[in-house]
Amino acid sequence: MTASTSTQMTASGDIHDPSSAAYKKARKKHLKSTRNRPEHIDADWTPFRAAEKKYKARFPPPDLSDVLDFAAADPTRAEEVVRGKWKGRADAVPCTEVQLRGDGGRRAYIFPGTPGLVLLPSFISPGEQRRLVKWALSEHARHPNETNLDTHYVLPNEGLWNQYLRIRRGECDDTDVLPRAGLQDNAKTEFEAEAVGPRNLICNEPASPKNYADLVSTPKPPAMPSQALRPVPTSTLVSRLRWANIGWYYHWGTKQYDFSRGPGKISSLVRSICKCVVERIPWADVFGRNHDSDEMAWGESGPDWTDWDETYEPDAGIVNFYQTKDTLMAHVDRSELSATSPLVSISLGCAAVFLIGGLTRDDPPIPILLRSGDVVVMSGPACRRAYHGVPRILERTLPPHLEGDDGTTDENWAIYQEYLRGTRINVNVRQVFPKGFNAPISTARPK
Repeated sequence: MTASTSTQMTASGDIHDPSSAAYKKARKKHLKSTRNRPEHIDADWTPFRAAEKKYKARFPPPDLSDVLDFAAADPTRAEEVVRGKWKGRADAVPCTEVQLRGDGGRRAYIFPGTPGLVLLPSFISPGEQRRLVKWALSEHARHPNETNLDTHYVLPNEGLWNQYLRIRRGECDDTDVLPRAGLQDNAKTEFEAEAVGPRNLICNEPASPKNYADLVSTPKPPAMPSQALRPVPTSTLVSRLRWANIGWYYHWGTKQYDFSRGPGKISSLVRSICKCVVERIPWADVFGRNHDSDEMAWGESGPDWTDWDETYEPDAGIVNFYQTKDTLMAHVDRSELSATSPLVSISLGCAAVFLIGGLTRDDPPIPILLRSGDVVVMSGPACRRAYHGVPRILERTLPPHLEGDDGTTDENWAIYQEYLRGTRINVNVRQVFPKGFNAPISTARPK
């Protein structure tokens, strides 16, 4: 592709340019979809819902001037901001700078209005970002780690992405992946009842050591494979990958962990990064200055943040693969028995708007622009039970350091780069069990 061709494609696809084809297309679609919309449709929206709608809107492009974006004031990320067009402000949301522990003078940010929320901009180096991207797609999104596609398709043993790489290198044909529906084994399996009509939202009692026995005894049948699917080429199915389970298996039908399946393996790479993040944060600055005065909210044993250096052990999570039109609507994490331990979230690829509010959707959320390499930590009772979501993946925001040759001999990176241009990967890791809690051995069975 020549420089002039690249420039023309950028101009035609720039949603911020009123003369571009992308802008005109978005405007036309917006006018058509809102033609019969009630005038006061937003009257009953909660503050969180209003924020979701604002940033999710395709036309006109949302104004991000009220979105916290530390890259906007970072000279080392200037090219990333300019190329991506989307830009917030480094002073958009009240926060306090703290120094990370250890050498280097690295900084993090805490939020008085959301005690326990910590943002570490650019914490993951460009080299580590590439390593994590390759881990997520090539090493992790494959057996025995379940993905959203496993329920419906018989995926290659080597993993969908690895077969896709071989196709792109010309080593094999782009064969169809077969749907599970209709296989003989399905008739012998007791599946979860297929939903009919509107989806019923699940609102469980928060998990805790006290109701562990109830969690274990709740039936968790496998989900029913879709009966409507047809064989799909590998190259087509890659873009439909949405998540891959980490560690303890999460049962989506009940919104609970299925402990009977035993603990899954946690990657040493991911474990070391998460533990490094938790060890580097000065927790006395986060919680030790009366940021969270309600000690009872921490549970019977009181605040446990002073021991996280020793007690934090990531044992579950998910890798999310967002395409640019995907969203993650407001939700609360209630499934972990450890309700205060840090949840570590790593952003890779395209940027996104992240919203986090309070204990109800009536609490106005704060918007944060997360870019590749940024890490968010949610910890403590107030933050871990706060509503949060991702209403917008920002298109065309792949940073320069994830493009081109980085000096290594990885001949496959061009294929990863092509995928990342329209993708945000989020590695989201948490601790299910409080340190010292011993689950009965009888609940676990070998994989």
